[in-house]
Amino acid sequence: MGFEECYQLGNVTKTHGLRGEVVLFLDVDNPQEYQELESVFIDINGKLVPFFMESFHLQGDRAIVAFEEIESIEDAGELVGRDLYLPLNRLPKLPKGKYYYHELPGLQVFDGDQLLGLVTQVYQMPNNNLLAVDHQGIEILIPLEEAIVHTVDIAAGKILTTLPDGLLDVYLDQKP
Repeated sequence: MGFEECYQLGNVTKTHGLRGEVVLFLDVDNPQEYQELESVFIDINGKLVPFFMESFHLQGDRAIVAFEEIESIEDAGELVGRDLYLPLNRLPKLPKGKYYYHELPGLQVFDGDQLLGLVTQVYQMPNNNLLAVDHQGIEILIPLEEAIVHTVDIAAGKILTTLPDGLLDVYLDQKP
């Protein structure tokens, strides 16, 4: 299993007790959807290694977990700071009209009837997420806000927007 087939679930934040338990931070909207979790992949030196759970106790966006074969605080300490992953097919199903950011790269972006280009990635910023779009070889950034991005149709491969006046010009005026 490679990183491209997975999504980051969270990370190991610290050890818990002396018997090898750890505290996981679940960086997800609804941690309750993961209460039946039996295993995760942990990034160990750039490789995804499966870890199976003996116990999982959810507390808000954190969980106290005992992994099989992690028996001591020293063993648990080796996991602190490491990222947790799950396969993409384990993502919870979203209601119609909702989407995950990893589904957006490759979609065509339109401003009205004008094709702007393809989404190359999504930048997740503290105050504003941005679509990076390749427009004739120039990266333009479009705020991922309802007032600008009206429709995301994963099945059709399209995103419909109404760009604020002058946004595209900001990028085109910098053209070499």
